[in-house]
Amino acid sequence: MRTMIGEVTALKREKTATVTVSTMWQHPLYLKSVKRSKKYACHYESMELELGDKVEIQATKPISKTKRFVIVKKVGK
Repeated sequence: MRTMIGEVTALKREKTATVTVSTMWQHPLYLKSVKRSKKYACHYESMELELGDKVEIQATKPISKTKRFVIVKKVGK
């Protein structure tokens, strides 16, 4: 399964957290490092989360129209 580590950026919906995953990417010609980020809607239950928490997310079967990931565990603050 595909797993990534990201930061919780929104907790406005019930049982859904928005997680931003940032990656560093190097341009092949100019060799400049570029930071790219992507937001994922992730499902969670019975877990105490706050904004700014580092979490590990894992791909799963579609839960709703936008949710394809589940928060597996809390990595840190």
